[in-house]
Amino acid sequence: MTPTDWTAAAVDPSPTDDPPALDDPVPVDVPGRPERFAGADAVAYRTEFPDPRDGDERVTLELRGLFARARVWHDGELLGDHDAYFRPARFELDPAETNELVVACYAPESFGGVYATDRVPDERAVPGIWWGVELETHPQTFLDDLSLTPRRTDDGATIDADIAVEAGESVDDRISLSVRPQGFRGGGVMERARVEAEAGERVTVSKALDLRDPAYWWPAGFGPQHRYAVRAKLGDSERVVETGLCEVRTPDRGSGADAGSGAGGASDYLLVNGQRVPARGFSLLPTGDPTWDVERAANANATLVRAYGHVPPAEFYETAAESGLLVWQDLPIAGPAEYDADRAADLAGRLATGLERHPCVAAFGVHADPTDHLAGVGPSRLARYKVRWRAWRAGFDATTAREVADAFPDGTPTFPVSGAPGIDPDAVHVYPGWDYGEAGDAEWVLDKYGGGDDGASDGPSAVGGFGAGSLADADGDDATDFDAEAHTAYVGSDAETAASQAYQARVLKQVTETLRRRGTGLLAADALRDADAGAGMGVLAADGTEKPGYEAMAASLEPVQVVLDAYPEGGDTRELTVVNDTPEEVSGTVSWTAGDRTGGADVTVEAFDRASAGTMTVPGDAEAVETSFGRADGSVRNEYRL
Repeated sequence: MTPTDWTAAAVDPSPTDDPPALDDPVPVDVPGRPERFAGADAVAYRTEFPDPRDGDERVTLELRGLFARARVWHDGELLGDHDAYFRPARFELDPAETNELVVACYAPESFGGVYATDRVPDERAVPGIWWGVELETHPQTFLDDLSLTPRRTDDGATIDADIAVEAGESVDDRISLSVRPQGFRGGGVMERARVEAEAGERVTVSKALDLRDPAYWWPAGFGPQHRYAVRAKLGDSERVVETGLCEVRTPDRGSGADAGSGAGGASDYLLVNGQRVPARGFSLLPTGDPTWDVERAANANATLVRAYGHVPPAEFYETAAESGLLVWQDLPIAGPAEYDADRAADLAGRLATGLERHPCVAAFGVHADPTDHLAGVGPSRLARYKVRWRAWRAGFDATTAREVADAFPDGTPTFPVSGAPGIDPDAVHVYPGWDYGEAGDAEWVLDKYGGGDDGASDGPSAVGGFGAGSLADADGDDATDFDAEAHTAYVGSDAETAASQAYQARVLKQVTETLRRRGTGLLAADALRDADAGAGMGVLAADGTEKPGYEAMAASLEPVQVVLDAYPEGGDTRELTVVNDTPEEVSGTVSWTAGDRTGGADVTVEAFDRASAGTMTVPGDAEAVETSFGRADGSVRNEYRL
């Protein structure tokens, strides 16, 4: 049962043990983020509902997405507090014939993540019940939760199941457990676990479910996305949860330490089930339906999505698993935020526990963009000097972030700090052509500060952010998450939307292909979709409309592609390179066209390697350069608009 007919009002942000009075309440949709309360420090929500029971059943209330912290009352009695919006809040109720529910949600004092920065409009950060409300009825003794931890073993794999049992009467019974393949043929498991409890007691029963010939979940392009359904049953109570088997690690870079530990997770690539997997994709901001965003990222040839500075709802991870996309999940810490290390470590543990059943979750981040010391340098001829000077002077103490990173499971790829060069980030963010210099400075900044396996830099080879903003319409200069001054410096104060978007596409293409030529194993462009209407960093507008950058990125992220060593101009001589991010050797014919000139060569590229395909000279009157790589099973095309 889902309660309906909610009202809400802004209330005093100072919590008390008594439910707040809703003065002048207005009807609202729950779940949701009522825009009229944008910027409020606290909002209270109220509804009434009838007794949902039929007989002597028990009732639980589950609220999902309580942002950012909340207090809940039933008929004036305080049920409890909740302080992590990414974990469900569950309470048992003793309903009357008619019931009042009041939920007060408070803006974050800390751990607001990207919601507490200027990257997200206020209407996306309304204190509220974002994801769902459900009243569930149960028998007197019921299974309240089923938590799963899949892991590889020497003999195959094991799914550790923890079953929470609420005993309404004394229990001495067995829980039936089964593991079934979903959508593929494979072996399953049937087990039983004994449960003993006194009346009124809550117990947790643990059982290891061993799979001797397991089928693994793989990222798209590397294998199928196998998943299993685990079912637990006790009497008339049942829980079913899906999971998958996938182990993600980072290789040792030669330091003698585990590169995937909390001490820092940078490496040249990810190892997924022991297989090298280049991770390429986009950062996602909380802009709307996250499942839709995942699908659009997959359609653009991404293998990775980064949940930048926020935690999406469960549907996000389900869709990522179905689509074969790896997930880089950040803690909700972004910008120059100060936070308590113990509290952050607690959140890290709870986040990891809540996500451990999802096979797609590949890496965690702690603190994103703690400084902005390179913003605003611009395209001056002294840009490189200014970048070096500011990076040298930048300071950030990463001790707390590294301590927090230790709270994530051992061996998990973890990036304690991601940000601009100069603060010793574990994943670097580089914005040539937007914050500083020109897009062609990508090679220089990466040589100096990291972003590849060519040995030119001792810095991180994971690149967690790059790109440029663009207009979505002519009136977008004041949009959230859009640097109008940078846009004016690079595109012009009177630039039309088409010119703005063309510039963004060019920057993204230049930097993406530079990273791929360098063999960067993990890269996330900033961002997939604009956070606000009118303009932003996305290759999609806020309403999902494609900008030219979307098609440009889709081409640049093709697993096998022909790329140029720099974005071409008339009169340039450019080198062609075939990049192969697949585990198989590829052979084919490279072809290119520039104006009235054409050329080509036959090329073989080993797995996870790059190979030169010669050079080309661009005629001065050419309007575009096109390249292609043809094989027996088809061809891929790349285009550079001049």
